[in-house]
Amino acid sequence: MKTITLDELKALVGQEMGLSPWREVTQTMIDQFADATDDHQFIHCDPARAAAETPFGGTIAHGFLTLSLLSTFAFETSPGLEGADMGINYGFDSVRFVAPVKTGSRIRARFVLADVKARPSGWVHIANDVTIEIEASAKPALTARWLTLAFVPPRRQAANEGHEGDLGR
Repeated sequence: MKTITLDELKALVGQEMGLSPWREVTQTMIDQFADATDDHQFIHCDPARAAAETPFGGTIAHGFLTLSLLSTFAFETSPGLEGADMGINYGFDSVRFVAPVKTGSRIRARFVLADVKARPSGWVHIANDVTIEIEASAKPALTARWLTLAFVPPRRQAANEGHEGDLGR
């Protein structure tokens, strides 16, 4: 996986960081997600009933299934932060489920780097504006401001920036 320095990352604020490959959302994925979350609502798990009783024409993915795919989309698309020991989810400032993802649809994620803040502690706060697009749809499946944290030990962080000392001074 490609990595970039903290300075390079900061310079990319406001720019698109990547566009993931398309991924088909299958009924098997939906059923497995339903089993993992114990959410077996018929709009997700009963194709015949969903076709007869919903405006969707069949089953749709759980919104949280679509959201959960952000991790794999990011791994497939975004460069890692040089010197980082780990990255973790920090949360979301916003999430909107804009359009349903019908079973058999293909989706992908577009990442725009919104903000980067490096702390003297070594934690780097990263915010991405993410859109999950549905192939051949004018509306996206979801939009979100996704917050992540990367940990770069402070000595390594200063070296990657090309100077000595603590960040944030």
